[in-house]
This record gives sequence, structure tokens and C-alpha cells, in this order.
Amino acid sequence: MGHSQSEKKSNHERIVRTAAKRLREKGLEAVAIADVMKEVGLTVGGFYKHFDSRDDLVVEALRAASWQRSAQPADASEPSLSLAAFIDEYLSEKHRDRPGSGCLIGALAGDVARSNKRIRALATEKVRSALELIAGVLPGTTKESARKKAALTLSALVGALALSRAVSDESFSDEILQSVRELLKSVGTTDESSSVGAKSL
Repeated sequence: MGHSQSEKKSNHERIVRTAAKRLREKGLEAVAIADVMKEVGLTVGGFYKHFDSRDDLVVEALRAASWQRSAQPADASEPSLSLAAFIDEYLSEKHRDRPGSGCLIGALAGDVARSNKRIRALATEKVRSALELIAGVLPGTTKESARKKAALTLSALVGALALSRAVSDESFSDEILQSVRELLKSVGTTDESSSVGAKSL
């Protein structure tokens, strides 16, 4: 790959990463071409060397965005978390306070519900994948029961995260996270052998 192509690829990835971060921090409408390009140090005119439209950037950023653990191991093959540990990490104050590197579904569920069909179709894929992943690691359940418990678990995770970010009282926000963490782990949805990939959502 020539220097110009390598540079173009690097710039493209930086634009997508920046847009994905802004999406999770500020919502779908906050991804303005001028702001994204300014943040990566490129001109607005250069945007159209990478994307045909803002919508194309948003879709690619949504596709690329998944929850990243705060401490990434050096090795590319990341260890799994127990499902209980995953719940603890997802419903943590750290995740709540860092939406830019957090779960896409938890950050944008409300925005996506009001968006266009293309974005909602992509969100449908993300939600379906998350449900299948959680259902696949729930202990001692039939496929139908696991899917129902996965829907409950994912809904509780996303809902608690969204509520904890919505309220202005920090102690109340902490209480929401703690209560849902404890309840999810006490209703028989986890055991020590259940594990989930670190980049699951």
C-alpha cells in the first residue's frame, strides 16, 4: 500500500473513531461533519474523499462502535469475563461516567428509536447480537427460557445505565446502578462458569 493510501486509511479510521465517540457522548444529532473533521485535524472538503454523506459516516461509526473495556490487555485475544463480572463492569460508575467509550446501545437507544430505517436496522442487528450472546452464556436454561432471561438482562442493563446518566443526583444514580447490579445477580441469571466476551456490546 502506497503512502497516500496508507494515510487515507489511517485518516478514515480516525474519522470513524471520532464520530463513534461523539455519537455515544452527545447523541446522533451531534455528529456534525465540520466538528468531526476539526477534531481530527482535517478539512471539511476532505470528508468527501471518505464518505458520500453524513449518514454514511453515522452508519459506519455505529457499526464500528462497541463497548470497550477500560483496561485492554496487550494481547489481542482478550479473556472472557464471568457474566456476574460483566454485569458489575457494565453497571459501574466508570462506565456511566465515560459514555464516549461505553456501550452504544446504552448511550443511543432513545435516539435510535427516533431515527431512520437504515440506522434502526443496524441497531436491530446490534441488539439481536447482544441478546444471543447473553442467552448463550446463561446457565441451566432451555433456549426459549435463556432468550427471555437475556431480554430481561439486557433491558435491565441498558435501562439502568440510561437512568443513572439521566438523574442529576449522584447518590441516587449510584443507587440505581447498585440496585440493578444486585438484583440481576440474585435472580438466577448468573453463575461462576458463565462468561461473556469483553467486547460484547
